Amino acid sequence: MKLFDEPSDPNVNLLPFDGEVYYYGKIFPQTESFELFRQLMTTIHWQNDESFLYGKHYVTKRKVAWFARQNASYTYSGKTHHAEIWNPFLLEIKQKVENHTKQSYDACLLNLYHSGEEGMGMHQDSEKELMPGGSIASLSFGAERKFVFKHLETKEKVELLLEDGSLLEMKGMTQSCWQHGLPVSKKIAQPRINLTFRQMR
Repeated sequence: MKLFDEPSDPNVNLLPFDGEVYYYGKIFPQTESFELFRQLMTTIHWQNDESFLYGKHYVTKRKVAWFARQNASYTYSGKTHHAEIWNPFLLEIKQKVENHTKQSYDACLLNLYHSGEEGMGMHQDSEKELMPGGSIASLSFGAERKFVFKHLETKEKVELLLEDGSLLEMKGMTQSCWQHGLPVSKKIAQPRINLTFRQMR
C-alpha cells in the first residue's frame, strides 16, 4: 500500500494491523527546516556508523550521533554507543516533537545520509535498552525519501514519503511485528538528516 498522495492525518493509523504508525506531516515551515538542517550539519559531531555482524567489522558512509541523559549508552549491530549530553538546540527540537506526540523521550539517535545512495536496510528497533512498545518519533530534514514498512509474517508493505520538516511516530506492536527501512535511490543527490527520539527503559 502506497501513501504518497494521501493527506497526512496524525489521528489515522497507517498500519492495517499489528502496530501503530502516525504521520504528522510537516511540523516545521520550510524556512525553519532549512535553518535547522544547516545547524545540524554544522554543529553536530558526526561520526561514521560502525557495526559488527558475523564477526566482521563494517563502517558505513552514513554518519550518526547519539544524545541522551548523562551516562546513557545504546547498543545495536554489536556496537555500543555512548551518548553526548543534550544541548539546548536539540532540547528545543525535542520539546516540539513531544508537544505533537504527547510523549516524552529520553534519547535521540541522529542519522546523516549524504545522498540517496545511502539508506537503511529493513530492520526492527527492538534493542534491550528501548521501552517495549514505546514511542519512537522520527523527524526528517532535507531530501524527501521513501520509507517502507513490511510485516514479518504476511509480508504486506506500507510505503510513504517522509517530507522535509516532517514527523513520523511508531509505537505499540510496530517493532515486534513490522520491519522498516529507507531504500536507496540513485536519483536523489541531496542529503537527509533524521532524528529518532526514543524512550529508554
